[in-house]
Amino acid sequence: MSTTALMTSFAAADSMDDLIAAAKAEGELTTIALPHDWCGYGDLIEGFKAKYGLKVNELNPDAGSGDEIEAIKANKDNKGPQAPDVIDVGLAFGPSSKAEGLIQPYKVATWDSIPDSAKDAEGYWYGDYYGVLSFEVNTDIVKNVPKDWADLQKPEYANSVALAGDPRSSNAAIIGVHGAGMSTGAKHGAEAGDAGLKFFSDLNKAGNFVPVIGKAASLAQGSTPIIIRWDYLALADRDTLKGNPPVEVVVPTGAVVAGVYVQAISAYAPHPNAAKLWMEYLYSDEGQLGWLKGYCHPIRFNDLVKNGKVPQEMLDKLPPAAAYEKAYFPTLEEQGAAKETITKQWDTVVGANVQ
Repeated sequence: MSTTALMTSFAAADSMDDLIAAAKAEGELTTIALPHDWCGYGDLIEGFKAKYGLKVNELNPDAGSGDEIEAIKANKDNKGPQAPDVIDVGLAFGPSSKAEGLIQPYKVATWDSIPDSAKDAEGYWYGDYYGVLSFEVNTDIVKNVPKDWADLQKPEYANSVALAGDPRSSNAAIIGVHGAGMSTGAKHGAEAGDAGLKFFSDLNKAGNFVPVIGKAASLAQGSTPIIIRWDYLALADRDTLKGNPPVEVVVPTGAVVAGVYVQAISAYAPHPNAAKLWMEYLYSDEGQLGWLKGYCHPIRFNDLVKNGKVPQEMLDKLPPAAAYEKAYFPTLEEQGAAKETITKQWDTVVGANVQ
């Protein structure tokens, strides 16, 4: 194959052999914001490297969605490993990145089994997995586990409640604030954003809010014994900590807020073919089950179940379906309106600098 053919830009999975050859010619892939304990990404990255022999440069694993977008902008002319090839961001960042010309289209071989509601029709971005907000609780410290959002305001949870990111830039934290607002009965979107800000303002004034990004380490140490966190991360922490301390994962009885994350390839990717091969890997049955192993419901989950591709032991490790029956997926418009309100007013309304 000629060098010209190797550098061909594939718009869809026409020939996997050609794509693999082109990716191997590039030799490496640069990812960003993929913690190894998030959705099984540690095993997925190792699986990709083993399968295709590519080097994977991992940038800033703890970055938020906003940081990923800024990294693309800051490295438009950079062809080195500091420039991300691919991003995994909250749903709201897909359309905005497309509008700004920061991502490029690509349709994987399994494109048709991705629900239309979770992908851009032109292939600029596509849902990868989803989960619901939960309370991750260190039961060594918290004996009376909160069951719903309003419980978090109780005096017994002083210096206990944290978000899993900075609500000025992290999609997970933004949705956490949005969810708190929805639990008050506020209308989805800007109204829930305002209500969520008030919720956290009250939580902060009561001394219950801890302005620290909650993680497994801070949970175990006791500095953030209650974290508002995606269920898949909380369940992964539960497994990792192995009872030291014991962790209970609670899906709130009131507002159950679901969130879809999306994948996209940078318009300025230094390794565009490696990026496309990464997408093929993630959206294959193997990649989708890798996410499920990490407790994330992959976007092709229904298709996999229908075709008998999900091992029963994997299904048995997931929370009971009943907890998810009331799950609400905020629309792009609702998320966008809430994001606008929360990111711009967090400092003035809540006044807690999350670090």
